[in-house]
Formats: sequence, structure tokens, C-alpha cells
Amino acid sequence: MVVGREILQTGAIPQVDTFSYTASGTPYPSYQVFWLMEIILYLVYQAGDAALIVIFQSLVITSAYSIILITCLQQSHHWRAAALGIAFASLLGLNSWNVRPQVITYLLGAIFLYLISRLLRGAKISWAFLFPAMMVIWVNSHGTFPLGIFFIGLWLGQEAWDYSRVKHANRNGAGASRVIYAMLIFILSLLACLINPRGWGVIEYLQSLFGNSVVQNLVIEWAPPTFDTIGGGLFLAALLLSAVILAVSPRRINFYQFFSFLGIASLALYTSRGIVWFGLVVAPLITGHSLAIVTGLTQNRKSHGGSPGNQVINWLFLAVILFVVLLTLPWFKDRLPMPEAKAGLISAETPIQATEYILATHPPGKIFHAMSFGSYLIWAAQPEYPVFVDGRIELYPQEVWEDYLAISNALGDWEGELERYGVHTLMLSPSEQPALVFATQKSSHWMLVFEDQAAVVYISP
Repeated sequence: MVVGREILQTGAIPQVDTFSYTASGTPYPSYQVFWLMEIILYLVYQAGDAALIVIFQSLVITSAYSIILITCLQQSHHWRAAALGIAFASLLGLNSWNVRPQVITYLLGAIFLYLISRLLRGAKISWAFLFPAMMVIWVNSHGTFPLGIFFIGLWLGQEAWDYSRVKHANRNGAGASRVIYAMLIFILSLLACLINPRGWGVIEYLQSLFGNSVVQNLVIEWAPPTFDTIGGGLFLAALLLSAVILAVSPRRINFYQFFSFLGIASLALYTSRGIVWFGLVVAPLITGHSLAIVTGLTQNRKSHGGSPGNQVINWLFLAVILFVVLLTLPWFKDRLPMPEAKAGLISAETPIQATEYILATHPPGKIFHAMSFGSYLIWAAQPEYPVFVDGRIELYPQEVWEDYLAISNALGDWEGELERYGVHTLMLSPSEQPALVFATQKSSHWMLVFEDQAAVVYISP
């Protein structure tokens, strides 16, 4: 939101970092990739503060998964199967529903998947001309835009595959025209990706990000999934389940389904950031195939709609959903058994009072702080107090991160390192930096001047 505010105030997208003292002046191309969503998030905040940001986030997420639900229903013509499909996608997406620019890509991706589902069922090819327009939005909102090209390429592959199988029987050339149009859309979508502030440089940005050792080693969400985490365990179980469903399904898997599953599974196995996309892409694929398996086993259900089933279960399920909806209303939130730090619109972990204290008293020197405090300090304390590090992981060189970790864990000559950086004020998180908080308490060089639930502030006279 800070960058969005700066873009609107200056009329230009920032080129280098101006918010830290450890990487000041360093080129930061992410600004030019996220700029559209940075502006949108700031405008939403300006219109309605944090509450409207949460509502906006909720609407985008709900819209994305509603479209996936419709796509699942298209594939199965069965409401219960579609409901299971959306549950599958939701479980794999829960960890990715935080407020970040990438959330808009879930909606864009859901629209892509829905349109491709319709096109593969014979919808008018004119719908496909929405793809290049949406790619312009995607490439200026987040770096995941190659996924859009991947989806379009799979659609083109399926059209070409279908035409190659029936070209001898298809005398009127209708199949060939669809392949030609699909190729045209694919080329236009590729060209649409160039409509961004960096042009071809956006590819270099992606290459530098994937090749950044700091990102790969320090950011948990970039690491491959494992059974050690809930998200990783859910994904690996879902991967096995969906592979079995596609393997034993009596319905033949087609080109689009096979390579969609293979490509998105590979992405999710490479980085945990792909897990949410695995859910979005695979849910519609397995919906129809899982229904075909059940139908084949029971041999008495119709493929379109199934048996009426137990109406008591239907009403019980609806009652549970309505109860959960009621619990999410603001009037009930304070009564929910949730961690106190996560309650409210702004979590108690945010160093609001500590930042207000610093701005009011102007302690000496630069600030060393918990990394998680960096983003809020950029929002509330610029330009008076530049940050040491923040969530822009790829911006800072590895040696800065090594120094940050060593100081945060009070290793070696941590006080000498702070002096080298010109730091005379500490804003520490007791939960994230307990070793440093303990060492500072024992040191005669630091004086406690502020303390609350979120942060402690020490100064060195």
C-alpha cells in the first residue's frame, strides 16, 4: 500500500529501494510487477480502512472459489460431487488467503479455468479473446502470470489433439479453424504479457527470483512441501488421492487433463506456493472422474444428477453451513475461541503502540527490529526511520540476512554488529527474538523504554 500511495502521489513507479538503510538505492523490480494491485489495495484502504480491505479480500476469494465450484459442476453435473471438489480446492488454499497482491490471480486463474472448460465443451471461440485482456491485468498484478500462458497453451494443445484425431472425418474444416483461432489467442496472450513497465524485462525478473538463493533458502513458502507441515501434508495426501482417482477412473483422461495435472503437480512439488494452484486446477479435473468411479461402483445412479439421496443429510449440511456463516459475523467474533493476537482487524502482533512511541520520542540512531515489524514500519514510520529488513526477502543480500539472524539470536559479537550498522534503538518481538531480548536485558548498554504485548523497545545512550 505504501508503494501504491507513492505511485499515485508521484505519478511514477519506484525503481529502487528507499525504505531501508541496508539496501537503500538497490534496484527492486517487484514494484513494476505488482504496481496495479499496489494501487488497488491502497485505494481500497483509503476508501474504507482495514475493514474494507478485509471485505475486498473476502469478495475476491469467494468469487474465485465460486467460479471453481461452477467449473466443477460443469464437469460433473452433480452438486454433491462439485461440493466435494470445492472442498478439495479450499483445503489446499487456506494457507494462501492472506492479504497480498497475489490474491487477484486466484480470481483470474479461476476465470481462465472456467472459460477453458466451456471452450473444450464447444463454446464459441469468441470467448477466448478475453484471455489476452486478462493477461494484461495479470502481468501487471503479480509474477505468476506464466500460469495463464500455461493454461492457454494446454487449451491450444487439446484443440490441436482433437483435430488431429478427427481430421480425416471432418471435411468442413471447422476443427482446423478452432486450432487456428486458438493459436492466434495464444500468440496474442504472449504479446499481451509485454504490456508492462518492464517489457521483456519481466522475464528477467522471474529468472532472478527463481535463481535467488536467499528466497529459496529462507522463505518457507518457497520450499518444497513436506509432511512436517499441515499444508504440505494435506497437499501430498491430495496428490496421491487425485492421482489414484485419475488412474482408476472409467472415463478416459484427455490431453488437457493429463498435462494440467502433471504441470501443476510439478509446480507444487517444487514450491509450496504452488499448492493453492494445485487445488484450483485439479478440483474440476477430479470431480467428474470421482463421480464416474462412484457411478461405476453403484451401477444404479444416473451420471447427470444422481439419486435424490438422504434429504436429512442435505438439510443437516445446509444447517451447518448457515451456522458457520453466522459465526463469521462481526457480532460473534469476540466470542470465538481464537488466539488473542489474531483477534480483530489488526492483529495484536502489530507494533502500533511501539511505533507511535518511537515517532513521539525520536530515539537515537537507526532501528534494529524484528523482520515481521518491517512492513508496518515502512507504512507508519517513513522516512524518519528506515528499516533493517522486511518481507521483501529478495531485496536484501545474503550477508544482511546472515547478520540479521546472528543478531536476532544474540550470537557472537551482536552488540558490535549493531554498532557497525549505527543502531542505537531496538524494537524487538519477544516471541520471535527471545534470545536477543534476554541478552539485551542482561546487557548494561541497553535501557528498556517501552514494553507492550507486541514489542519491547530498548535504546543505547
